[in-house]
Amino acid sequence: MGPECVPLGVDEVISGLAGRQHGVVGRAQLLAAGVGPEAIKHRVRAGRLHPLYRGVYAVGHRVLSQQGRWMAAVLATGGVLSHRSAGALWSIRPWQGRIELTIPRNRRNQAGLLLHRAVLAEDETTTHDGIPTTTPARTLLDLAGVLPRHQLQQALNEAEIRRLPGPRALLDRHPTKKGTGALRTAAPPTHTRSDLEVRFIAFLTSRRFPTPQTNVLIEGIEVDAAWPHHRLIVELDGYSFHHTRAAFEADRRRDRKLAAAGWTVVRVTWRDLDEPEQLAEELRALGL
Repeated sequence: MGPECVPLGVDEVISGLAGRQHGVVGRAQLLAAGVGPEAIKHRVRAGRLHPLYRGVYAVGHRVLSQQGRWMAAVLATGGVLSHRSAGALWSIRPWQGRIELTIPRNRRNQAGLLLHRAVLAEDETTTHDGIPTTTPARTLLDLAGVLPRHQLQQALNEAEIRRLPGPRALLDRHPTKKGTGALRTAAPPTHTRSDLEVRFIAFLTSRRFPTPQTNVLIEGIEVDAAWPHHRLIVELDGYSFHHTRAAFEADRRRDRKLAAAGWTVVRVTWRDLDEPEQLAEELRALGL
């Protein structure tokens, strides 16, 4: 005979839910998990469940992380984190102000929350750090409608640094949404590898740098541009062709292997070529 299956106790069920949700649970979740109304009332009276919103509780104590407060708001509204709050969750802008969420149009208001009503496409929502939220692209689209232009540009810059998908693909889907005009002028365009290669070679030619070997194997690794006499390699780096975590980590492993073999590896982006004099100074400092 196999081991006897022992059902989880009520507190174990509650603890399991809270552990996956930054310390908060919803009444509907508890009922669905078999925790009855009287068991919920008893734990509220005993101070083991602390009401945050109607039907949403902090488990054990009221001291919550910001993620816990965001999750509680999501459970209270049935919506997803969005706008400035989603920007903070994705780490593309600092957290401030009330919690913002996007909810279906037929949901009611919740005190203390800033709610936006919209029907979001399936590919405009996701889950990040266990919290239902708008995707990075949709978040940036929403931010364009509520942020001053300089703050929007900062958010776009942070998204690019963090290799998050930009909003450009959503602009045609939402042509009349507030902020799309600002995004069309602010969002960095998508460039192909060949675009970047052509622009980099033109940069080298205009500054009279020596012609590199291109797409050459060094230490068994194909590199974009190399000057063997100077032991210098330039890798052309752009989001459109280094856009996953695995690719990012593989690039760094390549860099370490080349550095261990005595090569200096410099990564050049499209934005670097927007400041050609600074890039030229850096390459000359490396002996080129």
